Amino acid sequence: MLQWNKRLQRAGLSLALVAMSVGAAPAALAMSAQEADAAVARLMKSAEYKALSDLLDKDHDNIVEQNIQLQQIPAPPFGEEKKAKAFAALMKEAGLDAKIDEEGNVLALWEGTAKRKDVHAVIAHIDTVFPLEQDLKIRREGTRILAPGIADDTRGLVALLAYVRAMKQAGIQTEENLLFVGSVGEEGLGDLRGVKHLFGKGEYKDRITSAIIVDGSNPEQVTLEGPGSKRYEVHFKGPGGHSYRAFGMVNPMYALGNAMAEFGKVEAPKGTTYSVGVVGGGTSVNAIPSDAWMLVDMRSTSMKDLASVEQQFLEIIKAAAEQENKARTTKTGPIALDYKLVGDRPPGQTAEDHRLAQIALAATRAQGWKGRPNSSSTDGNIPMSMNIPTVGIGAGVGDHAHSAEKEYLDVEKGQSLRALHRPLLTILDAAKVQLR
Repeated sequence: MLQWNKRLQRAGLSLALVAMSVGAAPAALAMSAQEADAAVARLMKSAEYKALSDLLDKDHDNIVEQNIQLQQIPAPPFGEEKKAKAFAALMKEAGLDAKIDEEGNVLALWEGTAKRKDVHAVIAHIDTVFPLEQDLKIRREGTRILAPGIADDTRGLVALLAYVRAMKQAGIQTEENLLFVGSVGEEGLGDLRGVKHLFGKGEYKDRITSAIIVDGSNPEQVTLEGPGSKRYEVHFKGPGGHSYRAFGMVNPMYALGNAMAEFGKVEAPKGTTYSVGVVGGGTSVNAIPSDAWMLVDMRSTSMKDLASVEQQFLEIIKAAAEQENKARTTKTGPIALDYKLVGDRPPGQTAEDHRLAQIALAATRAQGWKGRPNSSSTDGNIPMSMNIPTVGIGAGVGDHAHSAEKEYLDVEKGQSLRALHRPLLTILDAAKVQLR
């Protein structure tokens, strides 16, 4: 199996265990919705929470400005360094020392009064799906700010800064340690490299007891499940030649096209998806290409179903190469198939009755939204796959993530603040904030 699966096994988890759906939380960690609503209500009545609420209210314009400031820094996967340094500098201004680890993650430790080694991780990702050359110009439509990466996940980063700033100014103390993290490599071919390092190799790898992923812009949702994924880069390679003089020789584009057409016919079980996301190859309209390639994404909440679709995919691309070699001449060379796995995300889940999940859902209800469990592939896949209690909860209101033209963040102050309070309440409960 792949390296990450070996790490799961070293952590004491079999692949079969990871594949199982999560049942009830252990009794000591379980909580009902009614108990969670009561706990959140008590927290919201406290002087500490009211002080934080007032500070966030006063800081809102600054939060929006920092959101734009960080969004304006390009940060594709493997190109996050500049934005990471800017985030680290802002975290220091907010009141916590920040450092950048070997993988590029920004780490800032909030020390609890209990002086324990364990930490609760609060994570937002630095990278976006957009390339280095993407135009990041913003435009405004009423209370909406439209720009690539304005919400996903720059809003999460500035939420972390706002929480630290407010907690410092309010003199908040917590029993538990918090590790605020700006992670790298969450998007695309980044393959969760930041959190894989954090949980598998970093200095805190055996000390993280829960994770709160501040990501997403639908205020109704709390992510409790992360579908696994497999991503492949596939190349069909041939001798190439002139489109007229070499007519009749094998053509990698035909092999690619046939593979895509056949893959598109695969029946996907419920909870399983697949897509050909990027294709390329060729140099000229009058040349038979020497290379045709595609990037493929497959996802599922079931490891068994994911493995089944993956196996069908591999059989299809092998057959496509063979069929093209039979359909046309290979006198100057055959079609050769070259493929590699470029992304491997394990699935995971947090029990809905776990305290962390119930508090996140209750915090959502307390801010006027219904609150419903969600399934999404995020940084949370890694801790979930290791049976570390994890929730994903966004700090903003927006939509159309990954769209350069349509992605937006709504900064109308009332709902913007309410959205910021969802993760804040979850964090304060996890860290056992000390109330007077």
